[in-house]
Amino acid sequence: TDGLEAEFPLVMAVTDHINLTGRNPLLGPNLDSFGPRFPDMSQVYDPALIGLAEQKALDLGISLKRGVYVGIPGPSLETPAETRFLRMAGADAVGMSTVLEVIAAVHCGLRVLAIVAITNVNIPDRMKTISIEEVIAVAGKAGAKLAPLLEEVIGSL
Repeated sequence: TDGLEAEFPLVMAVTDHINLTGRNPLLGPNLDSFGPRFPDMSQVYDPALIGLAEQKALDLGISLKRGVYVGIPGPSLETPAETRFLRMAGADAVGMSTVLEVIAAVHCGLRVLAIVAITNVNIPDRMKTISIEEVIAVAGKAGAKLAPLLEEVIGSL
């Protein structure tokens, strides 16, 4: 919503994802030493790590949202109709990274915590023109929130 712009950039702990990239990093011959061919994906994002991140964010005075991340292939940004569709599918955030890396991490048996920067909010009936340069600039500002949060989380492991 419009009121979120005051909090930009937002940071969100990913609680689940939807892979709409059309790709999967586990295609091809399986490396059994890395993990099973069909890893369980019922709880990809570690609840204990999310809780730790929320506590550290609270300690630091950082507003950490929770939500479902949808991975898309890009490189274009979403249309109003795509935004409506993704929201109806359960998306809280959309991006062109993270999902494939997380699938590979789960395949390797790793505990996963993903915290993403929300760089713009799309309201389908009032979409604002935005360039990728603007998105990247806002993402760069997210470091001021993400770096201390990640330092605290990693320091607690």
